[in-house]
Amino acid sequence: MTSVVNMLPKGFLKFWASKAVAEYAVENLGELVGISMRDKSAAVDLLKRAPDRDTARAAEVGTEVHDVFEGMARGEAPRRLHPDIKVYADHFQSFLAEFEPEFVFMEETVWSEKHSYAGSFDVLGRIGGELVIGDWKTTRSGVHEEVALQLSAYRHADYIIRPDGSKVPMPDIEGGFVLHVRPEGWGLFPIRCDEAVFKYFLSLREVFDWDREIKGGVIGNPINTNPSSGATSGPRTRAPRKAATK
Repeated sequence: MTSVVNMLPKGFLKFWASKAVAEYAVENLGELVGISMRDKSAAVDLLKRAPDRDTARAAEVGTEVHDVFEGMARGEAPRRLHPDIKVYADHFQSFLAEFEPEFVFMEETVWSEKHSYAGSFDVLGRIGGELVIGDWKTTRSGVHEEVALQLSAYRHADYIIRPDGSKVPMPDIEGGFVLHVRPEGWGLFPIRCDEAVFKYFLSLREVFDWDREIKGGVIGNPINTNPSSGATSGPRTRAPRKAATK
């Protein structure tokens, strides 16, 4: 499912990557000058990998925080946590106290028989009496619109596949939400994930099929090429002979 949503263009990533490189350069200027004086290519390599290092650190924190949220949602008291993680747990506890959600399924896989896709959602439960499907987010950049496509795909799947392999028909879901938690606070965002949004997900599903199954075979072998390009040329055309003079 993530692979389908990733078919969306993400122009903002170019600016994010540029900012990550610039921030790393400013924060590590002395080190970079020293490295560049010894090995310019090593300094360039260090800079161009700055976005990957940011992503890896964020993914590590996000995974640990998701595990803590799941345990707390199941009624488990969090173990002794690192201060960097504890602040997320404190905010999640505040969410639980304020909204008193009733969790029905957590960290389950869905399958669409009709459209051939699968994915794993964070939570399905009741908030304010409504059955909603949701996602925990900890990204610094906030909540992005494509999460609506993701939640719509979960909502309109055919089954929930339980850990024992059994299938549970997808219940009638009334909406979606994202709980966005950061060290500085948290917010609960209603997310539209109705059939109209789902149609756009299915359009991306078609683009996914094009990318994986069709795109690689649409250009045939060249019939003739420009010799100046360095490629093998086709058969030469011979100029007509002049008529013999009497």
